[in-house]
Amino acid sequence: MTLIKSWVTSANDADHPFPLNNLPYGVFSIGDDEPRCGVAIGDMILDMPAAQDAGLLGFGDAFDVPYWNDLMDMGPVAWTTLRARLTDLLAEGSKDQTTATPFLVPQSVATLHMPLAVSEYTDFYAGMQHAKNMGAILRGSPDLPANWLHIPVGYNGRASSVVVSGTDIHRPNGQMKAPDADMPSFGPTKRLDIELELGAIVGTGCDMGTPITVDQADEMIFGYVLLNDWSARDIQGWEYQPLGPFQGKAFGTTISPWIVTAEALSPFRAPTPVREKQLLPYLNSTKDGLYDIELEVLMQPAGAETATSLSKTNYNRMYYSASEQLCHHAVGGCGMSSGDLLGSGTISGPTPDEYGSLMEKSWAGREPFKLDTGETRSFIEDGDTLTLRGAARGDGYTIAFGDCTTTILPAHKFPV
Repeated sequence: MTLIKSWVTSANDADHPFPLNNLPYGVFSIGDDEPRCGVAIGDMILDMPAAQDAGLLGFGDAFDVPYWNDLMDMGPVAWTTLRARLTDLLAEGSKDQTTATPFLVPQSVATLHMPLAVSEYTDFYAGMQHAKNMGAILRGSPDLPANWLHIPVGYNGRASSVVVSGTDIHRPNGQMKAPDADMPSFGPTKRLDIELELGAIVGTGCDMGTPITVDQADEMIFGYVLLNDWSARDIQGWEYQPLGPFQGKAFGTTISPWIVTAEALSPFRAPTPVREKQLLPYLNSTKDGLYDIELEVLMQPAGAETATSLSKTNYNRMYYSASEQLCHHAVGGCGMSSGDLLGSGTISGPTPDEYGSLMEKSWAGREPFKLDTGETRSFIEDGDTLTLRGAARGDGYTIAFGDCTTTILPAHKFPV
């Protein structure tokens, strides 16, 4: 597919993240106005409630709320219909240009908010390189757990802690235990980390007790966001046996502000890797499940003028796709809801410049890395700003998500 030209001229730049081929969905506000649904096009945002009130869309009251869940509930036919209508509305030569122009707002004056109401949040552990690296770091062997090549391993996280890019997060307090200590201690984490992930958003759900196929799961996914699953490695290491992550993960998960639809990403589908062990038949699919999406992690210390690029990798490095994860999530009878968020798991490639966490990048602190400022890091320090970026590149156009950025603040004093 090539660039589809828009009368919003900024959208026609080959490197712009929001061409007409993209049309990502977000929520924005101007000044003290209430947040509302918007669609990014070039340097502008189309005000969806205003366009709807002017009779340009035809979707009832779907945009009367400051999130995209109501449209998600309408299902894939409605998703395709809206995307086609927006493309016609904003394409070069559109008969509605004059009518629609007043409903465009510059992104530069907008505040972005959570684009959806997150129903539930599940995080997976589905990147093979990351799993091998963590095994080598924690157990002295890159051998995968016995179940890993058979199922997408995951855990249920906290929807209440999912926040949009630009939201600062305090360093978490928690309980941890040094290897040579007799008793655990309490205080701020000393090993604060990121996890570079892609988040899949469930658009249409399934009832409790109703399993779904991988192909059905693929049709249920509305779109994707960049996702940073923050991790307190020392808290996590003490608490996770035998039931898995808890407080070491519950304090924050950051997503990018724009939902890039599955339809916008469809030209970039990529196959899952050759299976090292055959999957059970219920995990079979007729479609390519991954996407060719370039990913990057950047770190900027407080006071630094520029950020250091720490890692560059690609979503096609994953072992399990989001549709396989969703299928497995529901196969035992778990009901899935519109607005459920599935984290891919940390995305890492085979070399250190492709590692998606600082635990891997510094090899648990044993190999500190150097920033462009001359400073060194093993884990995140207070005041550091971490940014995730992602882009799929087509013929003369770019599909991107907007930055997923957070600054880490000092821990709260306890008791508060």
